[in-house]
Amino acid sequence: RYPVLLPRLMDEPVEKLAHLRLHNGTIWRWNRPLIGFDDMGVPHLRIEHRVLRAGPGVMDTNANAALYFGMLSGLAADAEAPEGRLSFLQARSNFYAAAQHGLKTELVWFDGRKVRAAELLRVTLLRKARDGLSRLGVDKPEIDQWLGIIERRVESRQTGASWQRHWVERHGIDMQGLTQAYLENQASGKPVHEWAV
Repeated sequence: RYPVLLPRLMDEPVEKLAHLRLHNGTIWRWNRPLIGFDDMGVPHLRIEHRVLRAGPGVMDTNANAALYFGMLSGLAADAEAPEGRLSFLQARSNFYAAAQHGLKTELVWFDGRKVRAAELLRVTLLRKARDGLSRLGVDKPEIDQWLGIIERRVESRQTGASWQRHWVERHGIDMQGLTQAYLENQASGKPVHEWAV
């Protein structure tokens, strides 16, 4: 890729920032700065936030996005900023623990309070997300649809990762079969909490 692009970049005027813009596609972080140009040729810097895809299907991905953006809006409206109530080190520790243990994870939440991930979602974060989506002008039926998927996922304790583990427990280590079952369930359009093992 680079041998093809570099000669063209060398020909662009310096004010086009071509060498710097090359990094737009090579540095891949959740939050990353991007340099671009508007229709008038004026450069701008923007921050792009990429939420990792955690939903195994379209319905779950949309539900995850609703939860994320709702919580973000809801937490932003709090009198005290979340980062003042939970240290970066604790947030990082929570992140890795949740990646390993899913909804069973015991998290350290605001002010040092310990709570299971499923309970935190059910009691606190879903309410915060509802408030945040309302503040963003999302209609109540749409909020109910997407956050209802999250609620049912929490109630059933079936996430994409737990479904995969249960499938392997039942069918053995058959990665081709797992992939086929995964694709069939995705094609059904059902959210993961409704997937049969």
